[in-house]
Amino acid sequence: MDAFDRLLKVYDFIRPILDIGFLTFIFYKAYDIVVKTNAVQIIKAAIIVALAYVAALILQLKTFIWLLQMFAPVFLIGFAIVFQPEIRKIFLKMGQSEWFSFGGRSRHTYVDSVLLAAEMLSKQRRGMLAVFVRHTKLDDIIATGTVLNAALSSNLLVTIFGHDTPLHDGACIVQGGKILAAGCFLPLSEQYDIKKTFGTRHRAALGLSEVTDAVILVVSEETGAISLAYDSRLHYDLTIREITKILENQLELGSDSFTIEDTIDENKAAL
Repeated sequence: MDAFDRLLKVYDFIRPILDIGFLTFIFYKAYDIVVKTNAVQIIKAAIIVALAYVAALILQLKTFIWLLQMFAPVFLIGFAIVFQPEIRKIFLKMGQSEWFSFGGRSRHTYVDSVLLAAEMLSKQRRGMLAVFVRHTKLDDIIATGTVLNAALSSNLLVTIFGHDTPLHDGACIVQGGKILAAGCFLPLSEQYDIKKTFGTRHRAALGLSEVTDAVILVVSEETGAISLAYDSRLHYDLTIREITKILENQLELGSDSFTIEDTIDENKAAL
């Protein structure tokens, strides 16, 4: 019993620390999900309704309070309908999250092939759309294109996007060292404040990043700018160094796993 009592005393001592630590972890994860799903609109709407209710209580507006309480179920249903896309994204991100993964990152050596092709196509002012698969399966997206299941190489990507082939307008789905499919159609973005100068490729890249955890690389046909879309955001006109750092983080790569593939030589290509 003495040992048990001592354990209880130790637990009573560390319980506040565990309590605070657990709440901090939950709040951090909630903030991370909100930021990655653009769910700020939901929070703003909830705050406005809460402030209106508090103001009604303070000012003793009985009729207004009665109306709020009377129509609360209707408000909840309307809230769910209006913000259905944002709520869906929140639950999607919750299902995708690896809450307790802090290490054990995998190693890959395939990203350099995509970056080489992107650089080449950027200089040629040829558009490109490459999707890096992460945890969310993209079977429905793959079904819209042509299944290749081919070994990934920069030459193959340049062949697909560098010429007016039937596959060059769609997206390539990349996973590991494979191009799973090409000519795939991606959902367009639901964001209303996206720049009008962005073309269909950028809107498609952003749209897929809104509903999955994929990372999408875009090469602009008009400007040659190379961009990345992930977590419902489009990062426009990045340098190769910036793209490499982002991909290392988002795809859980190690910096030592980038082995540049010697498949494209501009001098040889010019000859």
